[in-house]
Amino acid sequence: MTDTEYDYEALGLVAGLEIHQQLDTATKLFCNCPTELREPEESVRTFSRYLHPTRSELGELDAAAVEESRVDREFEYLAYDTTCLVEEDDEPPHRLDDEALETALEIAQLMDMAPVDQAHVMRKIVVDGSNTSGFQRSTLIATDGAIETSDGAVGIEDLMLEEESAQRVAETDEGVRYSLDRLGIPLVEIGTRPDISTPEQALEAAERIGMLLRSTGKVKRGLGTIRQDVNVSIAEGARVEIKGVQSLDDIDDIVRNEVGRQAELVDVADELADREASVGDPQDVSAVFEDTESGVISGALNSGGSVMAVPLYAFDGLVGREIAPDRRLGTEFSDHAKRHGAGGIFHTDELPAYGVTEAEVEALRKAVGAGPEDAVAIVADDTNTAETAIEAVADRAGTAIEGVPEETRGANDDGTTRYLRPLPGAARMYPETDVPPVEPDPSDVPEPELLTEKVDRYQVVYDLDAGLAEQVAYGEHMPLFEDVVADGIDPTLAATTLESTLTELRRDDVPVETLTEDHLAAVLGMVEEGDLPNEGVTDLLAALAEEPDRTAEEAAEEAGLGGADEEQVRDAVVEVVERNEAQVEEEGMQAFSGLMGECMGALRGKADGDLVSQLLREEIQKRA
Repeated sequence: MTDTEYDYEALGLVAGLEIHQQLDTATKLFCNCPTELREPEESVRTFSRYLHPTRSELGELDAAAVEESRVDREFEYLAYDTTCLVEEDDEPPHRLDDEALETALEIAQLMDMAPVDQAHVMRKIVVDGSNTSGFQRSTLIATDGAIETSDGAVGIEDLMLEEESAQRVAETDEGVRYSLDRLGIPLVEIGTRPDISTPEQALEAAERIGMLLRSTGKVKRGLGTIRQDVNVSIAEGARVEIKGVQSLDDIDDIVRNEVGRQAELVDVADELADREASVGDPQDVSAVFEDTESGVISGALNSGGSVMAVPLYAFDGLVGREIAPDRRLGTEFSDHAKRHGAGGIFHTDELPAYGVTEAEVEALRKAVGAGPEDAVAIVADDTNTAETAIEAVADRAGTAIEGVPEETRGANDDGTTRYLRPLPGAARMYPETDVPPVEPDPSDVPEPELLTEKVDRYQVVYDLDAGLAEQVAYGEHMPLFEDVVADGIDPTLAATTLESTLTELRRDDVPVETLTEDHLAAVLGMVEEGDLPNEGVTDLLAALAEEPDRTAEEAAEEAGLGGADEEQVRDAVVEVVERNEAQVEEEGMQAFSGLMGECMGALRGKADGDLVSQLLREEIQKRA
């Protein structure tokens, strides 16, 4: 099934997107802390919390939050010298950040959305530890927009302004460790209507939204700054929310594989119905494996744990059935077991294997009353984990008989997905009483120039070729390019430096990520002022990247990269020509190429190549 292309119209594919994009603001959404990411080693202290779900205004508990809370974990937080009481949830949040609100309104304008009259901050329950408060603050900013794709319009249902969650750093023996540097960074969440009908349209819609976001010049760039969630269902399947698609290029594969997974699960359910399948009660089968040679099972038993089993009547051959590339129905069962702390499951469609013998398989079947047409799944772990995990497997097997479950899944790097938790419900949202509402005013918000329009303008106004114009417009340094060109920097120099030169340095393993916008602007400014030749830009940027605490002027002086005046350049050229006088007399102007390289080497990047070329030609002509 991995190479199957489905008839999406016949299957009734319906998909929608949720795009989460960090905004590049000076401060966080509800406090004045900076939005710069830090290294965990920079943390100055830690503190811990345990989180539990709370009831909504109507007294309801969200199912996803309840399941999350069943796993008892300690959440440890890394705090920095910039961490404030708001981030620690020891002080009420401040007012909504004005810069973030203005950027959100710009984005809404690009999608033809209508801003709300009054924006109210809401609390969204999240008890996985990614928020110190146990909830995420979210505000509806605009509704009812649209974007165009080649397969028709895709409606934009809503645009939310939210606070980013804390970044997961590590799993610990007690629970999870998070870093607070990311918590509270302003984030827009853009939700489309379920108007998407093919994987290709899903990718095109995501690309269009991404282009509109970057057109503002006010969104963060780089890995982790934008995430795509995809909602997918087919007519006989169910709505599944797929979280955390990191790469935009994976969206069509994610949709394609989810359609295939749901189609396979529908077929499995039909087969189970024909077989009149059922799920038995979990049982302790530790005695079957008293003398086992399976390392996993003996390890659990020797540690005082148990082996729990559940008979799956009439499931034989279906637990091992592939439902997505390299994922089987048994993998789905295993995801649920892992959610409750187990390492995974074994099942009879794959046994004997892993040290489990044929005799043990037969004894297992006998112990739970399973015949040859049945399957058995087992979990070996500490007793409490094994019991809760096998119950989760039994529940998921029961759902397989019914069809496709509604759930939240996580995106894998290979384009497949894994179970995360049940779909959240309305009970997870309730008003935030500590932040006053705001009245968005779009009247003073300018409409940003689209990146596609920038590409055209850069070619016409700055005489950049089409490829370089597109690289600059879509590149992460586009706002800096616009700023330095406005300050008088040559557009071609700025474009090639910010795109080609930095790319070349990165390929040579120069740590260009240490270069700030101030570094880049200063280097370009030195060229414009005549203090650095074009040929010295690469060397100076490399020197700055290695020691970013210096200024561009300090690095240039230390590396001997300052610009030489015309007299100094002529002296260096004359010296090279006189040293090669015999060659010049014999070859004349044909000696130019070899001597040019020698002159540039002697000047060590202190002179512009055009000037060196001019003076060298003059000196050769004198002697020829």
